Amino acid sequence: MHFDLTDQYQPRESFIHRLDPRVKVVGVIAFILAAGLIPVGSWAAFGILWILSIVSSSASRLGWTFAVRRSYIALPFALVAVPLLFTVPGEVIFTAPLLGWTVSAQGLDRFLSLILRSWIAVQAAIQLTAVTPFPDVLWALGALRLPSMLVSTIGFMYRYFFVLADETARMLRARTARAANPEGRRGPSPVWHARVAGNMVGSLFLRALERSERVHAAMLARGYDGRMVSLVERVMRPVDWATLIAAVFLFAGLVAWAHRI
Repeated sequence: MHFDLTDQYQPRESFIHRLDPRVKVVGVIAFILAAGLIPVGSWAAFGILWILSIVSSSASRLGWTFAVRRSYIALPFALVAVPLLFTVPGEVIFTAPLLGWTVSAQGLDRFLSLILRSWIAVQAAIQLTAVTPFPDVLWALGALRLPSMLVSTIGFMYRYFFVLADETARMLRARTARAANPEGRRGPSPVWHARVAGNMVGSLFLRALERSERVHAAMLARGYDGRMVSLVERVMRPVDWATLIAAVFLFAGLVAWAHRI
């Protein structure tokens, strides 16, 4: 295989790396919930959350810009919130010259709050995958009693996504070999490229379906019962419990404070 597009784990010697995976997963979930529960326009609370994210990244020895540089990928998805600028009633602060659309202060607050929530939450998820190997994340999800079907589906996606990427690369090489462009001749037309791309997508789907059936049959023959067996026994240490309790109370207190200011 030539592709491994999934695991972003960054091995370091840090306190956060050594925490139990369950602590890190619950901590990130609590962080994301706190970002979602902070009221609109609570800029101080958003700033505190972002500072906590920076401190966590530095404590993990990843560098304070590690998650920040990788989190901008989430900003284009926030464009779906642009209508909030024009649809939320309130004090008008701007009017588009030609269209006559008005932007309200309340709509701007909601728009910026949504962007901050998304941006900060993505940073937390990036840090989780950077300080925890993906198999450990799956184990933690199973240990936290998430549905086994969901955990197994995520695990299979993790294990076989790079297989599909490798298969796609082979198909692209085959297409290139059949689309030679001798000197002095025009290359294949856009219609040809579109038709071949459609055929490739269909072929890739059929190959993936066939391979999944073979893999499932092989796993059943080896005793697969719907869950991945781990040979590692993990026990929550006192430092893990203390860190988990402190994180949950910190985020809960931040949300309560944000609702009072």
